[in-house]
Amino acid sequence: MTVRLDHLEVFALVVRAGGFRAAAAARGVSQSVISQAIRGLEQTLGIRLLNRTTRSMALTEAGERLLERLRPALDDINSALVELDRLREEPSGTLRINAPGPAVDHILCPLAFAFMKAHPAVKIEIVSDAAIIDIVEHGFDAGVRFGQQLQQDMIAVPLGRPLRYAIVASADYLNERGRPGTPSDLIGHDCIRRRYPGGALADWAFQKGDESLQITPEGRLTLSSAHQELQAAIAGQGIAHVFEDYARSHIADGSLVEVLADWSPRLPSWFLYYPDKRHQSAAMRAFLEMVRQSAR
Repeated sequence: MTVRLDHLEVFALVVRAGGFRAAAAARGVSQSVISQAIRGLEQTLGIRLLNRTTRSMALTEAGERLLERLRPALDDINSALVELDRLREEPSGTLRINAPGPAVDHILCPLAFAFMKAHPAVKIEIVSDAAIIDIVEHGFDAGVRFGQQLQQDMIAVPLGRPLRYAIVASADYLNERGRPGTPSDLIGHDCIRRRYPGGALADWAFQKGDESLQITPEGRLTLSSAHQELQAAIAGQGIAHVFEDYARSHIADGSLVEVLADWSPRLPSWFLYYPDKRHQSAAMRAFLEMVRQSAR
């Protein structure tokens, strides 16, 4: 036996409104539509729910029992629909975003802090992850990657300014081991290597004018994050290759020295990407607007 939910709603509405005519007016349909719904419900259940004449209407015992059990369930459904309306109209609920560490550290966290201050009813969960994943399958509202790493059928908006790598080391290290003038001079230096979660070692890319090259760094120390690499470089353990945003304050205070600056290529900005924009929550729409304003 399959009972239509809309027929149950009509039944409760008829009782609440006090008759078929008032229920039809409340629903914006004809009285015959209401009558057909009640007849269909009674036929499906195989029992009469309402005794009605041309002048009056009254619940049967079966109708009273059904209504008694039905009201709490319909109230729960209505509450859920009201909550969904709030999600659609007012920024609330939870946003989940997947992004690589550098984007989280320098762009997403500042944006998230400002957004949460402006929208106290919104919770944000940011997962730092450099792996390429299907954000829909893993339950994320949005992701951050470079343009060439974006999934198909996704909408993307620029997130932040263009990026640049910095090659840095401590003054003590450079005084002892010498300062490289070209990328080839890195041979024989202790380069602090980066291993990605998938196991691959990061190559270092260089560009000067029309000349570009890529090297696989050699060194005794291999780490897995820019924060660790900076600590090692400041401690004099070698030369690090990190996003400029990480190194800028350390270069400014003298704890690190930048080398090969004229060989450092510029990269496109990060992109925030997300599925089809239809049926977005109000929280997601508001966050996208803040991202666009930040990009401008």
